[in-house]
Amino acid sequence: MVNRNLAGDLKREQPKKGALLALAALALVAAPTFVGAQSNGTPPSDSAFGVRIFRPTPLDTPPPISRLTYRANPRSQFIITAEANGAPVRFLVDTGATLVVLTAKDAGAAGIDLRDLVFNQVMHTSNGMVRAASVLLREIRVESFSIREIRAAVLEKADQSVLGMSFLSRLKSFQLRQGTLTLDW
Repeated sequence: MVNRNLAGDLKREQPKKGALLALAALALVAAPTFVGAQSNGTPPSDSAFGVRIFRPTPLDTPPPISRLTYRANPRSQFIITAEANGAPVRFLVDTGATLVVLTAKDAGAAGIDLRDLVFNQVMHTSNGMVRAASVLLREIRVESFSIREIRAAVLEKADQSVLGMSFLSRLKSFQLRQGTLTLDW
């Protein structure tokens, strides 16, 4: 727009800064929302002010985590009853054990023929050195989930089967905290 000032000279009016700033702010807010919604095909929804609002849908929704929680016994140990190859076994959870370890009795219950085992390895345990035989368990099932093809060992002389890291490391995560063991898969 052109106006004349009091002296009669031509004067060009400057646009109002407040209106320009408001328009720029609206463009900054509306444009990314509109463009983002158009790119993924999400239908718009109407707001109370008659303005169409586009809400993008998430592309990568993580799967829900399945979780089991156990309390420690009075000796601060975690004992879990699970199935090894379909047979019930009471396992002591031991994050310091490299492998799942079965007693001879539990190995027999799990369908492992002890006569076929070769005890040609030595394992260091809390009770000293013990002869062991390597085995591959078909499956360990803990309540509602299972893991297949688990490296394990059968100890020649063992009092307790152990759920070690060859099983635990295949979980999504596990955590020991304040007398609680949490298994996530």
